[in-house]
Amino acid sequence: MNENRNIPKMRFPEFTGEWNKGSLKDLVDLGNGRDYKELSEGDIPVYGTGGYMCSVDKALSYDKDAVGIGRKGTIDKPYILRAPFWTVDTLFYAIPKDSQELDFINSLFQRIDWRKKDESSGVPSLSQKSIYSTKVYCPKTTEEKVRIGSFFSKIDSVIALQQQYVDQLKEFKKGFLQKMFPKKGEKVPEMRFPGVYNNKGEWVAFTDDWEQRKIGEISNKVTKKNQDAVVDEVFTNSAEFGIISQRDFFEKDIANAENIDEYYVVEPDDFVYNPRISTTAPYGPIKRNKLERTGAMSPLYYVFRPYDIDLSYLEWYFQTTCWHAFMRFNGNSGARSDRFAITDKIFNEMPISMPQDIEEQKLIGTFLTKLESLITLHQRKLDEMKEFKKGCLQKMFV
Repeated sequence: MNENRNIPKMRFPEFTGEWNKGSLKDLVDLGNGRDYKELSEGDIPVYGTGGYMCSVDKALSYDKDAVGIGRKGTIDKPYILRAPFWTVDTLFYAIPKDSQELDFINSLFQRIDWRKKDESSGVPSLSQKSIYSTKVYCPKTTEEKVRIGSFFSKIDSVIALQQQYVDQLKEFKKGFLQKMFPKKGEKVPEMRFPGVYNNKGEWVAFTDDWEQRKIGEISNKVTKKNQDAVVDEVFTNSAEFGIISQRDFFEKDIANAENIDEYYVVEPDDFVYNPRISTTAPYGPIKRNKLERTGAMSPLYYVFRPYDIDLSYLEWYFQTTCWHAFMRFNGNSGARSDRFAITDKIFNEMPISMPQDIEEQKLIGTFLTKLESLITLHQRKLDEMKEFKKGCLQKMFV
Protein backbone atom coordinates (compact mmCIF):
# COMPACT_ATOMS: atom_id res chain seq x y z
CA MET A 1 0.00 0.00 0.00
CA ASN A 2 1.24 3.49 -0.80
CA GLU A 3 1.65 5.18 2.59
CA ASN A 4 1.50 8.63 0.98
CA ARG A 5 -1.99 8.11 -0.33
CA ASN A 6 -4.97 9.28 1.71
CA ILE A 7 -6.14 5.77 2.54
CA PRO A 8 -6.48 4.26 6.05
CA LYS A 9 -4.35 1.26 7.03
CA MET A 10 -7.44 -0.79 7.90
CA ARG A 11 -10.65 -0.57 5.92
CA PHE A 12 -13.84 -2.44 5.11
CA PRO A 13 -13.10 -4.37 1.87
CA GLU A 14 -16.09 -3.08 -0.09
CA PHE A 15 -14.76 0.49 -0.07
CA THR A 16 -11.95 1.80 -2.25
CA GLY A 17 -10.43 5.10 -3.31
CA GLU A 18 -8.71 7.90 -1.44
CA TRP A 19 -10.32 9.91 1.32
CA ASN A 20 -11.04 13.60 0.97
CA LYS A 21 -9.11 16.21 2.93
CA GLY A 22 -11.10 19.00 4.53
CA SER A 23 -11.91 20.59 7.88
CA LEU A 24 -14.52 20.01 10.55
CA LYS A 25 -16.39 23.08 9.28
CA ASP A 26 -17.31 20.98 6.23
CA LEU A 27 -18.86 18.28 8.41
CA VAL A 28 -20.57 19.89 11.39
CA ASP A 29 -22.45 22.93 12.58
CA LEU A 30 -20.91 24.06 15.85
CA GLY A 31 -22.64 25.86 18.67
CA ASN A 32 -22.00 26.97 22.24
CA GLY A 33 -23.83 25.67 25.26
CA ARG A 34 -26.35 28.01 26.91
CA ASP A 35 -26.01 29.46 30.35
CA TYR A 36 -28.69 28.60 32.91
CA LYS A 37 -30.03 30.17 36.07
CA GLU A 38 -31.10 27.16 38.07
CA LEU A 39 -31.87 23.49 37.70
CA SER A 40 -34.91 21.65 38.91
CA GLU A 41 -36.55 18.30 38.36
CA GLY A 42 -37.55 17.66 34.78
CA ASP A 43 -36.88 15.43 31.80
CA ILE A 44 -34.24 17.32 29.82
CA PRO A 45 -30.65 16.38 30.81
CA VAL A 46 -28.28 19.30 31.28
CA TYR A 47 -24.92 17.93 30.14
CA GLY A 48 -22.04 19.09 32.28
CA THR A 49 -24.07 19.35 35.48
CA GLY A 50 -25.72 15.98 36.03
CA GLY A 51 -29.04 17.80 36.48
CA TYR A 52 -32.29 18.11 34.57
CA MET A 53 -34.26 21.09 33.27
CA CYS A 54 -38.03 21.33 33.63
CA SER A 55 -40.08 20.28 30.63
CA VAL A 56 -41.44 23.82 30.29
CA ASP A 57 -38.07 24.72 28.77
CA LYS A 58 -38.33 22.15 25.99
CA ALA A 59 -38.71 24.90 23.43
CA LEU A 60 -35.21 26.11 24.31
CA SER A 61 -33.54 22.71 24.18
CA TYR A 62 -31.67 21.30 21.19
CA ASP A 63 -33.78 19.03 19.02
CA LYS A 64 -31.00 17.26 17.07
CA ASP A 65 -28.46 14.71 18.22
CA ALA A 66 -24.95 16.10 18.49
CA VAL A 67 -21.43 15.41 19.67
CA GLY A 68 -20.39 17.25 22.82
CA ILE A 69 -16.87 18.54 23.36
CA GLY A 70 -15.12 21.17 25.43
CA ARG A 71 -16.68 20.64 28.83
CA LYS A 72 -14.24 21.71 31.53
CA GLY A 73 -11.51 19.18 32.08
CA THR A 74 -12.78 16.76 29.40
CA ILE A 75 -11.77 18.22 26.05
CA ASP A 76 -10.26 14.86 25.09
CA LYS A 77 -13.47 12.92 25.78
CA PRO A 78 -16.17 13.68 23.19
CA TYR A 79 -19.52 11.97 23.61
CA ILE A 80 -22.93 11.85 21.98
CA LEU A 81 -25.67 14.23 23.12
CA ARG A 82 -29.13 12.82 22.51
CA ALA A 83 -31.91 15.30 21.77
CA PRO A 84 -33.60 16.92 23.50
CA PHE A 85 -30.74 18.23 25.60
CA TRP A 86 -29.56 21.38 27.33
CA THR A 87 -25.90 22.31 27.70
CA VAL A 88 -23.87 24.48 30.03
CA ASP A 89 -21.87 27.36 28.58
CA THR A 90 -18.58 25.47 28.90
CA LEU A 91 -19.68 22.90 26.32
CA PHE A 92 -19.60 23.00 22.53
CA TYR A 93 -21.99 20.85 20.55
CA ALA A 94 -21.36 19.69 17.00
CA ILE A 95 -24.38 18.70 14.89
CA PRO A 96 -23.45 16.66 11.79
CA LYS A 97 -24.56 18.24 8.52
CA ASP A 98 -25.64 14.72 7.55
CA SER A 99 -27.61 13.23 10.45
CA GLN A 100 -26.68 9.71 9.35
CA GLU A 101 -23.05 10.45 10.25
CA LEU A 102 -23.48 11.09 13.98
CA ASP A 103 -21.56 7.98 15.09
CA PHE A 104 -18.85 8.65 12.51
CA ILE A 105 -18.39 12.24 13.73
CA ASN A 106 -18.23 10.99 17.32
CA SER A 107 -15.50 8.51 16.36
CA LEU A 108 -13.66 11.14 14.33
CA PHE A 109 -13.69 13.53 17.28
CA GLN A 110 -12.19 10.77 19.45
CA ARG A 111 -9.42 10.29 16.89
CA ILE A 112 -8.34 13.93 17.17
CA ASP A 113 -5.83 14.88 19.87
CA TRP A 114 -7.72 17.83 21.32
CA ARG A 115 -5.14 18.38 24.03
CA LYS A 116 -2.78 19.78 21.39
CA LYS A 117 -5.42 22.39 20.65
CA ASP A 118 -5.82 23.44 24.28
CA GLU A 119 -5.84 27.23 24.40
CA SER A 120 -5.73 27.66 28.15
CA SER A 121 -2.90 27.76 30.67
CA GLY A 122 -5.25 26.46 33.36
CA VAL A 123 -8.52 24.60 32.87
CA PRO A 124 -8.47 22.97 29.40
CA SER A 125 -10.55 24.87 26.86
CA LEU A 126 -11.17 25.15 23.13
CA SER A 127 -12.44 27.85 20.80
CA GLN A 128 -14.95 27.57 18.00
CA LYS A 129 -12.27 28.69 15.58
CA SER A 130 -9.83 25.95 16.58
CA ILE A 131 -12.52 23.27 16.29
CA TYR A 132 -13.78 24.44 12.90
CA SER A 133 -10.27 24.76 11.45
CA THR A 134 -9.17 21.24 12.45
CA LYS A 135 -8.02 19.42 9.31
CA VAL A 136 -9.41 15.92 8.78
CA TYR A 137 -9.64 13.19 6.15
CA CYS A 138 -13.02 11.58 5.44
CA PRO A 139 -14.44 8.88 3.15
CA LYS A 140 -16.09 10.22 0.01
CA THR A 141 -19.30 8.29 0.58
CA THR A 142 -21.86 8.50 3.36
CA GLU A 143 -22.11 4.71 3.25
CA GLU A 144 -18.52 4.25 4.40
CA LYS A 145 -18.89 6.89 7.11
CA VAL A 146 -22.01 5.15 8.42
CA ARG A 147 -20.25 1.78 8.37
CA ILE A 148 -17.30 3.13 10.35
CA GLY A 149 -19.56 4.93 12.79
CA SER A 150 -21.67 1.82 13.35
CA PHE A 151 -18.53 -0.24 13.99
CA PHE A 152 -17.26 2.09 16.71
CA SER A 153 -20.75 2.49 18.17
CA LYS A 154 -20.90 -1.27 18.71
CA ILE A 155 -17.44 -1.24 20.29
CA ASP A 156 -18.55 1.56 22.61
CA SER A 157 -21.62 -0.45 23.62
CA VAL A 158 -19.49 -3.49 24.49
CA ILE A 159 -17.07 -1.31 26.46
CA ALA A 160 -19.95 0.37 28.28
CA LEU A 161 -21.41 -3.00 29.28
CA GLN A 162 -18.03 -4.22 30.50
CA GLN A 163 -17.50 -0.98 32.44
CA GLN A 164 -20.93 -1.40 34.01
CA TYR A 165 -20.06 -4.96 35.06
CA VAL A 166 -16.75 -3.86 36.60
CA ASP A 167 -18.51 -1.05 38.47
CA GLN A 168 -21.12 -3.49 39.77
CA LEU A 169 -18.42 -5.88 41.00
CA LYS A 170 -16.70 -3.00 42.80
CA GLU A 171 -19.98 -2.06 44.44
CA PHE A 172 -20.49 -5.69 45.51
CA LYS A 173 -17.02 -5.67 47.06
CA LYS A 174 -17.76 -2.39 48.83
CA GLY A 175 -21.01 -3.80 50.19
CA PHE A 176 -19.38 -7.02 51.39
CA LEU A 177 -16.63 -5.08 53.16
CA GLN A 178 -19.31 -3.14 55.01
CA LYS A 179 -21.43 -6.18 55.93
CA MET A 180 -18.91 -8.98 56.56
CA PHE A 181 -17.27 -7.23 59.52
CA PRO A 182 -19.09 -6.19 62.73
CA LYS A 183 -20.15 -2.58 63.08
CA LYS A 184 -19.08 -0.60 66.13
CA GLY A 185 -20.64 -2.10 69.27
CA GLU A 186 -21.75 -5.28 67.46
CA LYS A 187 -20.38 -8.76 68.19
CA VAL A 188 -21.28 -10.38 64.87
CA PRO A 189 -21.41 -9.04 61.29
CA GLU A 190 -24.58 -8.38 59.34
CA MET A 191 -23.58 -11.00 56.76
CA ARG A 192 -21.90 -14.23 57.81
CA PHE A 193 -21.02 -17.66 56.44
CA PRO A 194 -23.22 -20.28 58.17
CA GLY A 195 -20.43 -22.78 58.81
CA VAL A 196 -17.98 -25.24 57.27
CA TYR A 197 -17.37 -28.99 57.03
CA ASN A 198 -14.34 -30.12 59.04
CA ASN A 199 -11.81 -32.79 58.07
CA LYS A 200 -14.15 -35.49 59.39
CA GLY A 201 -16.97 -34.33 57.14
CA GLU A 202 -18.88 -32.91 60.08
CA TRP A 203 -20.72 -29.62 59.77
CA VAL A 204 -19.41 -26.94 62.14
CA ALA A 205 -21.70 -23.93 62.46
CA PHE A 206 -20.36 -20.42 63.03
CA THR A 207 -22.45 -19.17 65.93
CA ASP A 208 -19.95 -17.77 68.42
CA ASP A 209 -19.59 -14.06 68.98
CA TRP A 210 -16.54 -12.50 67.41
CA GLU A 211 -13.72 -11.46 69.71
CA GLN A 212 -11.49 -8.40 69.84
CA ARG A 213 -7.75 -8.80 70.02
CA LYS A 214 -5.21 -6.00 70.12
CA ILE A 215 -2.61 -5.76 67.37
CA GLY A 216 0.06 -6.21 70.02
CA GLU A 217 -1.57 -9.53 70.99
CA ILE A 218 -1.52 -11.02 67.51
CA SER A 219 1.71 -9.59 66.09
CA ASN A 220 5.29 -8.66 66.84
CA LYS A 221 6.95 -5.45 65.76
CA VAL A 222 9.74 -6.05 63.25
CA THR A 223 12.93 -4.45 64.59
CA LYS A 224 15.57 -6.20 62.51
CA LYS A 225 17.73 -3.59 60.78
CA ASN A 226 19.32 -3.99 57.38
CA GLN A 227 22.86 -4.11 58.73
CA ASP A 228 25.64 -3.79 56.14
CA ALA A 229 22.87 -3.22 53.56
CA VAL A 230 22.48 -6.96 52.98
CA VAL A 231 19.09 -6.27 51.39
CA ASP A 232 19.49 -3.84 48.49
CA GLU A 233 15.88 -3.58 47.27
CA VAL A 234 13.86 -0.84 48.92
CA PHE A 235 10.08 -1.22 49.24
CA THR A 236 7.46 1.48 49.59
CA ASN A 237 3.87 1.28 50.81
CA SER A 238 1.38 2.80 48.37
CA ALA A 239 -2.27 3.29 49.28
CA GLU A 240 -3.24 2.38 45.72
CA PHE A 241 -0.76 -0.36 44.81
CA GLY A 242 0.21 -1.80 48.20
CA ILE A 243 3.79 -2.76 48.98
CA ILE A 244 5.88 -2.49 45.84
CA SER A 245 9.49 -1.96 44.90
CA GLN A 246 10.51 1.68 45.19
CA ARG A 247 12.06 1.63 41.73
CA ASP A 248 8.74 0.45 40.26
CA PHE A 249 6.75 3.16 42.04
CA PHE A 250 9.13 6.07 41.40
CA GLU A 251 10.82 4.60 38.27
CA LYS A 252 14.12 4.91 40.14
CA ASP A 253 15.65 4.29 43.57
CA ILE A 254 14.89 7.20 45.90
CA ALA A 255 16.75 5.87 48.92
CA ASN A 256 20.53 6.13 48.96
CA ALA A 257 21.93 2.58 48.85
CA GLU A 258 24.67 3.63 51.25
CA ASN A 259 22.18 4.75 53.92
CA ILE A 260 19.68 1.89 54.10
CA ASP A 261 21.45 -0.05 56.86
CA GLU A 262 19.01 1.54 59.33
CA TYR A 263 15.99 0.43 57.31
CA TYR A 264 13.81 -2.43 58.55
CA VAL A 265 14.03 -5.82 56.87
CA VAL A 266 10.56 -6.73 55.60
CA GLU A 267 9.89 -10.42 55.00
CA PRO A 268 7.07 -11.87 52.83
CA ASP A 269 3.67 -11.55 54.56
CA ASP A 270 4.86 -8.87 56.98
CA PHE A 271 2.41 -5.97 57.40
CA VAL A 272 3.45 -2.35 57.06
CA TYR A 273 1.74 0.80 58.29
CA ASN A 274 2.53 3.95 56.30
CA PRO A 275 1.62 7.13 58.24
CA ARG A 276 1.36 9.18 55.04
CA ILE A 277 -2.30 10.14 54.59
CA SER A 278 -4.20 10.62 51.33
CA THR A 279 -7.76 10.84 50.03
CA THR A 280 -8.04 7.04 49.79
CA ALA A 281 -6.13 6.44 53.05
CA PRO A 282 -7.15 9.16 55.54
CA TYR A 283 -5.11 7.52 58.35
CA GLY A 284 -2.44 5.97 56.17
CA PRO A 285 -2.51 2.52 54.50
CA ILE A 286 -1.76 -0.79 56.19
CA LYS A 287 -0.61 -3.30 53.59
CA ARG A 288 0.77 -6.84 53.44
CA ASN A 289 4.02 -7.70 51.67
CA LYS A 290 2.79 -10.00 48.89
CA LEU A 291 5.89 -9.68 46.72
CA GLU A 292 7.20 -13.08 47.92
CA ARG A 293 10.65 -11.58 48.52
CA THR A 294 12.48 -9.63 51.19
CA GLY A 295 13.04 -5.89 51.03
CA ALA A 296 14.07 -2.94 53.15
CA MET A 297 11.70 -0.22 54.34
CA SER A 298 12.20 3.20 55.86
CA PRO A 299 12.08 3.42 59.68
CA LEU A 300 9.25 5.92 59.18
CA TYR A 301 7.03 2.90 58.62
CA TYR A 302 5.75 0.56 61.34
CA VAL A 303 6.40 -3.07 60.35
CA PHE A 304 4.71 -5.94 62.18
CA ARG A 305 4.52 -9.72 61.79
CA PRO A 306 1.12 -11.28 62.67
CA TYR A 307 0.48 -14.65 64.25
CA ASP A 308 -2.63 -16.55 65.47
CA ILE A 309 -4.75 -14.95 62.75
CA ASP A 310 -5.40 -15.71 59.08
CA LEU A 311 -3.23 -13.30 57.08
CA SER A 312 -5.71 -12.90 54.25
CA TYR A 313 -8.47 -12.08 56.74
CA LEU A 314 -6.29 -9.47 58.43
CA GLU A 315 -5.33 -7.98 55.08
CA TRP A 316 -8.99 -7.47 54.19
CA TYR A 317 -9.80 -6.15 57.64
CA PHE A 318 -7.46 -3.24 56.95
CA GLN A 319 -9.33 -2.60 53.69
CA THR A 320 -12.38 -1.69 55.77
CA THR A 321 -12.96 1.43 57.86
CA CYS A 322 -13.45 -0.58 61.07
CA TRP A 323 -10.12 0.57 62.50
CA HIS A 324 -10.45 4.23 61.50
CA ALA A 325 -12.32 5.30 64.64
CA PHE A 326 -9.48 4.06 66.85
CA MET A 327 -6.94 6.02 64.80
CA ARG A 328 -9.09 9.14 64.82
CA PHE A 329 -9.44 9.16 68.61
CA ASN A 330 -5.87 8.14 69.45
CA GLY A 331 -3.71 9.99 66.94
CA ASN A 332 -3.47 13.24 65.03
CA SER A 333 -2.09 14.73 61.85
CA GLY A 334 0.97 15.95 63.73
CA ALA A 335 3.26 18.75 62.64
CA ARG A 336 3.04 17.64 58.99
CA SER A 337 -0.38 17.75 57.41
CA ASP A 338 0.46 14.82 55.12
CA ARG A 339 1.38 12.43 57.95
CA PHE A 340 -0.68 10.86 60.70
CA ALA A 341 0.99 10.75 64.12
CA ILE A 342 0.44 7.81 66.45
CA THR A 343 2.94 6.15 68.79
CA ASP A 344 3.93 2.51 68.40
CA LYS A 345 2.61 1.78 71.88
CA ILE A 346 -0.84 3.16 71.11
CA PHE A 347 -0.89 1.58 67.64
CA ASN A 348 -0.40 -1.81 69.30
CA GLU A 349 -3.54 -1.16 71.37
CA MET A 350 -5.73 -1.11 68.23
CA PRO A 351 -8.56 -3.66 68.63
CA ILE A 352 -9.08 -6.12 65.78
CA SER A 353 -12.51 -7.78 65.46
CA MET A 354 -12.08 -11.40 64.40
CA PRO A 355 -13.98 -14.70 64.35
CA GLN A 356 -12.84 -17.10 67.06
CA ASP A 357 -12.77 -19.95 64.56
CA ILE A 358 -9.77 -19.69 62.20
CA GLU A 359 -11.82 -21.47 59.52
CA GLU A 360 -14.31 -18.60 59.48
CA GLN A 361 -11.42 -16.16 59.09
CA LYS A 362 -10.11 -18.18 56.15
CA LEU A 363 -13.51 -18.28 54.44
CA ILE A 364 -13.83 -14.49 54.63
CA GLY A 365 -10.30 -13.92 53.37
CA THR A 366 -10.66 -16.44 50.53
CA PHE A 367 -14.05 -15.10 49.43
CA LEU A 368 -12.90 -11.47 49.24
CA THR A 369 -9.64 -12.45 47.54
CA LYS A 370 -11.52 -14.36 44.84
CA LEU A 371 -13.87 -11.43 44.36
CA GLU A 372 -10.89 -9.11 43.97
CA SER A 373 -9.36 -11.50 41.42
CA LEU A 374 -12.62 -11.44 39.47
CA ILE A 375 -12.60 -7.63 39.46
CA THR A 376 -8.98 -7.61 38.28
CA LEU A 377 -9.80 -10.09 35.50
CA HIS A 378 -12.70 -8.04 34.16
CA GLN A 379 -10.82 -4.77 34.59
CA ARG A 380 -8.07 -6.27 32.43
CA LYS A 381 -10.65 -7.25 29.81
CA LEU A 382 -12.02 -3.71 29.91
CA ASP A 383 -8.53 -2.27 29.42
CA GLU A 384 -7.95 -4.65 26.50
CA MET A 385 -11.20 -3.51 24.88
CA LYS A 386 -10.17 0.11 25.22
CA GLU A 387 -6.76 -0.64 23.72
CA PHE A 388 -8.46 -2.49 20.84
CA LYS A 389 -10.65 0.53 20.17
CA LYS A 390 -7.63 2.83 20.38
CA GLY A 391 -5.82 0.72 17.81
CA CYS A 392 -8.83 0.71 15.49
CA LEU A 393 -9.13 4.50 15.76
CA GLN A 394 -5.50 4.83 14.72
CA LYS A 395 -5.75 2.45 11.77
CA MET A 396 -9.24 3.16 10.42
CA PHE A 397 -8.71 6.91 10.00
CA VAL A 398 -6.16 8.65 7.82
